[in-house]
Amino acid sequence: MEILQLEDSYQMCTQSKYYSNLIRIASAPKKQVLSDIVLETLSIIAYRQPVTKLEIEKIRGVKSDHAVNRLVEYNLVYEAGRLDAPGRPALFATTEEFMRRFGIGTLSDLPNMDPEQEDEIRTAVEEELKFKLEELGSSNATEEAQELLEAAVTKEQEQEKE
Repeated sequence: MEILQLEDSYQMCTQSKYYSNLIRIASAPKKQVLSDIVLETLSIIAYRQPVTKLEIEKIRGVKSDHAVNRLVEYNLVYEAGRLDAPGRPALFATTEEFMRRFGIGTLSDLPNMDPEQEDEIRTAVEEELKFKLEELGSSNATEEAQELLEAAVTKEQEQEKE
């Protein structure tokens, strides 16, 4: 390290004799680490492709711009086209690189959810809905939560048929 005086300020920098070593380290490819957020977004794209950012955000409940952009940067997803709707939102799908990295031959090789695990998730969602409805002052929160969950599942099944 060396300290340079620049007019009325100082700058700490690396000595010039170490320049080539620093360039070599900085230009080395970095290992791509997929955070939980990025993995969650990737799984949504893999199972629902082609899918828009809005649909991803609707499922996740939060903005997903950063996660989708990171997946595009890592070449795990790509813009597969545009939806024929107002604003023409981009549709995202997985790449061959995704298939190679995760050892998937075809999309039908993606694992299915264990029915027992699906029941656990359904119960957890129902309890959360019940809790939210109770917070809102609902007198029959349990029944309303079950109705909301069934309506959501029915809507999801209809969308899958389309």
